[in-house]
Amino acid sequence: MPEPSVPSPEAPAAPSLGSAWRVVLRQEWFLGASLLTSLIFFVQGPTLLAALSNTVVLGVVFVWLFGVALGSIMAVVRHADLLAIRLGEPFGTLILTLSVVAVEVVSISAVSVHGHGDPTLARDTLFAVMMILLNGMVGLALLVGAWRHHEQQYNLQGANAYLGLILPLAVLSLILPDFTQTTPGPIVSFGQAAFLIVMATGLYLGFLALQAGRHRGYFMLSDVDEAPHPAPSGQAPPSLGRHALFLALYMAPVVYLAEQLGKPLDRLIETAGAPAQLGGLVIAALVATPEAIAAVRAAFADHLQRAVNIVLGSALATIGLTVPAVLVIGLMTGRSVVLGLGHTDFVLLLLTLAVSIVTFASGRSNVMQGAVHLLLFAAYLLLMFER
Repeated sequence: MPEPSVPSPEAPAAPSLGSAWRVVLRQEWFLGASLLTSLIFFVQGPTLLAALSNTVVLGVVFVWLFGVALGSIMAVVRHADLLAIRLGEPFGTLILTLSVVAVEVVSISAVSVHGHGDPTLARDTLFAVMMILLNGMVGLALLVGAWRHHEQQYNLQGANAYLGLILPLAVLSLILPDFTQTTPGPIVSFGQAAFLIVMATGLYLGFLALQAGRHRGYFMLSDVDEAPHPAPSGQAPPSLGRHALFLALYMAPVVYLAEQLGKPLDRLIETAGAPAQLGGLVIAALVATPEAIAAVRAAFADHLQRAVNIVLGSALATIGLTVPAVLVIGLMTGRSVVLGLGHTDFVLLLLTLAVSIVTFASGRSNVMQGAVHLLLFAAYLLLMFER
């Protein structure tokens, strides 16, 4: 007589539809706050923005918009990071980088078009992003990781591949316009802009083919690809489709909120008597903060390779994708885009690039390297106000 079958204890009961939706609502509650804020500014935005002459209203509106936009961007990065965990390296970091660059392009474009139309805003934001990534994020990640783990390793070939493109693209985009003679000042001509657009985009797409194809091992600590992370025991793995959907849903409010942030940001800088470069720093901090958190967490967990991929990948994407996007938008809207840096920023960028070459020359990191990059970031902040 056959024995009765006994259900396996390893097969968990499938959660009910209502329970699954409650979990989703609990995890994604900020999407409601983001959509509600967008709705409020869509209906009452003109009234709120008209009252910016009141200092209290100005402070509340700016903090409100900046906080909700930052929370939405962090949610975008969270879902991109979950997709990254499922897909493994190097595809995971690539998704994270491209998501943040998309937010960066949207934010710069929205503030440039709907703010005060400052032609230097894109340049200041791009430079601020480079300083945050190559000095602030690199310095903090290396310092935190080396402080806890003494010495960490990364793939030297991958770091060299990143820097081999970051250096020429940064010089051609942010330094060379100061020395060309076709147009007066640090503005590129139509032919120069077209060359930058085609060249930067082409090089970045070629780099993606290298990163995802024959040389993907450069961007891992070993030649064996990182396997997708398994789901916790007894749970179904998170749905790729769900994370992709919420990533897109969080992106939509960011576009509108970044557009609304332009006017209070302009008024805040004018009221405080701060330098115009502060606007670029605020936008850069908005888009770079989530990646900074991800990079520092990775270094703290002794995953320096992932931190290096995030930081240098973001810097390369900023130069390789954001610059062409800003130039295309400038050509389409008829707005002048100033790319060439001033003398102080020119020297600071060259120093940053030189120090980065030295830092990523051995495949190992230590505390002193992180301290030097943080010192350069502090110099950038000081020189913004004391030129």
